Amino acid sequence: MLNFDRAVLEAFLENQGQLFSPNVAETLEEADDFLTEVMAVVADSAEEVIAYFEEEGVDLEGLTGKELLDADEVFAVGDGRYLIVES
Repeated sequence: MLNFDRAVLEAFLENQGQLFSPNVAETLEEADDFLTEVMAVVADSAEEVIAYFEEEGVDLEGLTGKELLDADEVFAVGDGRYLIVES
């Protein structure tokens, strides 16, 4: 059984090169295992992404929401959700 849904896993597999070189996963199962191991988080909205980084103590001063959503650690799932993978 997968811990992350298919849309999240496919978004990660398709875009993992923005954060990792070489790729860390080739299959949905490998992606799920990796994301579970690194304790990746799925945020339901852009606001939740900002709240996540604030809770983690990241200094957001001077950053726009768009810049934060464009960070290498943030993957747009395509349905309004975002995957956050801290390496």
